[in-house]
Amino acid sequence: MLDDAPASPPHEEPPDEDVSLPKAVGALFADLPGLLTDRVHLLSLELQRATGALGQMVALGLLAAILLATAWTALWVGLAAAFLAVGLAWPWIVLLVLFVNIAAAVWAVLRVKALAPLLALPATLRQLTSSEALERPDPRGPLDD
Repeated sequence: MLDDAPASPPHEEPPDEDVSLPKAVGALFADLPGLLTDRVHLLSLELQRATGALGQMVALGLLAAILLATAWTALWVGLAAAFLAVGLAWPWIVLLVLFVNIAAAVWAVLRVKALAPLLALPATLRQLTSSEALERPDPRGPLDD
């Protein structure tokens, strides 16, 4: 005769702590390369972007220096004679040349200031900084600007 009694579920034994701890540590070490790979890739991408920003900053800084030198040279040599020859008042022409060159130099300096934060690797710092560190108050107190 068939036994219609429901089969009892197999008895589950509690996990052996001595066996599960090494497995857990092994699993952690197995996952470690994957955790680090993403952050290293982010660091690599940000370093590429920071290198490009630094190159632009240097080029724009040189541009600002050249423009300021051009303004100085134009002030004392080239334009004084040309503007006097056409009958224009020399103070107005000198002011115009100075304004154009100084405005371009100011633009270059402002562009350098805008690119400067990219050198701090902000996304990498966000990823590497724990949320607890962001929530903790600074032991030095607020900084006065």
